[in-house]
Amino acid sequence: MAGIVQDWEPVVIRKKAPTAAARKDEKAVNAARRAGAEIETVKKSNAATNKAAKNTTTLNTRKLDEETENLAHEKVPSELKRAIMQARMEKKLTQAQLGQMINEKPQIIQEYESGKAIPNQQIISKLERALGVKLRGKK
Repeated sequence: MAGIVQDWEPVVIRKKAPTAAARKDEKAVNAARRAGAEIETVKKSNAATNKAAKNTTTLNTRKLDEETENLAHEKVPSELKRAIMQARMEKKLTQAQLGQMINEKPQIIQEYESGKAIPNQQIISKLERALGVKLRGKK
């Protein structure tokens, strides 16, 4: 046993240095304060103020303000919504069942039948196939 030599120097294991996001964390800043570490604070000139948005009017904003035309999305025509409702009732389906048949949410069917939906030709063709009725020729 005379040939074995032991090394009694302490080994210190440290964690990785914190990332930039972790250094900004409130807990990390408070821990650094308690430890007496140096903390640097930098105030950005326009940080957290909305001065740029308040004072300047862009060209696009001015054009929109001067616009007098009333724009709205196209809605489902009343003939189409009546045709969907009628065909669904003839097949004795609920809105949820019809939605499931065409792989759409029941809310989509409800929006089409109430006339609030924006017409989508793919959904209308799915409805035509599921209900066995021609819907697009009635516009």
